[in-house]
Amino acid sequence: MNKQYFLIVTVILLVMSEISHSQENLTYYNLSKDESYVIDNKGTERPFTGKYNKHKQSGTYVCKKCGSALYHSSDKFESDCGWPSFDDEIKGAVKRLPDPDGMRIEIECASCGAHLGHVFTGERLTQKNIRHCVNSISLDFIPAVIEAGRYGSALFAGGCFWGVEYFLQKEPGVISVTSGYTGGVVKNPTYREVCTGNTGHAEVVKVVYDPQKTTYEKLLKLFLEIHDPTQIGRQGPDIGDQYRSEIFYLNDEQRKSAERNINILKSKGLKVATAVTRASEFYAAEDYHQDYYFKNGKMPYCHSYVKRF
Repeated sequence: MNKQYFLIVTVILLVMSEISHSQENLTYYNLSKDESYVIDNKGTERPFTGKYNKHKQSGTYVCKKCGSALYHSSDKFESDCGWPSFDDEIKGAVKRLPDPDGMRIEIECASCGAHLGHVFTGERLTQKNIRHCVNSISLDFIPAVIEAGRYGSALFAGGCFWGVEYFLQKEPGVISVTSGYTGGVVKNPTYREVCTGNTGHAEVVKVVYDPQKTTYEKLLKLFLEIHDPTQIGRQGPDIGDQYRSEIFYLNDEQRKSAERNINILKSKGLKVATAVTRASEFYAAEDYHQDYYFKNGKMPYCHSYVKRF
């Protein structure tokens, strides 16, 4: 009996250890000056200027500061007010409190207190008779329907985004991978513009993951194993600055993780060329780039897995 009890306790502890290892305590993301003006200082973006005002893609809108799921696209409607409008929120995700003007009701992210906008009732714009008027700059978007909770994000550039996307999409705990562009100086660049090498953008993937099932560090290590981090301005047959190896960090914890793991590879003799850069605006690539290999039934031509850790 004692041996059986000991074995049961040992198994439970091992399972708990594995669960604990897969859970990540997410920290808040860095904000730009414009984002902080709205999110931290309760400002308002100009009407009809936000990227999600006319946005119609199916998925989930999350908090820009902490990654908490806030609104589903199915609750978004066109109100012609100049800001994204929703007639419902994900349960428990949004906090209401009196606005300092004494007239309106402010809404905040219930998880981190980020300012979202205001909520109005009695306008009869939908059957629910409610309108969450939200600043686009307070939001990020995930092309997947997810439930309440906080979700992590990561930005990796390692050559053609098709191959990086392919390997990361298959990793347990990953919710979505979006191919796109970041690190450049042109707003809303097209693939053709990026390919000229004149915009400064890299081809990147934006990974959204469940921190209860995986971690940023685990995904980072996988990224460094599915492309050649020693190549400069290219990846395999693809040559050009847009194919560079680069990790775009969203907060200091990600930066430290990137630097630590790059140093591990250097200590093993690898001449790692991967840059570590603070993330700037991410722009999703054209639709035909998304899920490329899964749609076309092909395999990556310049990416493969090589164990390095």
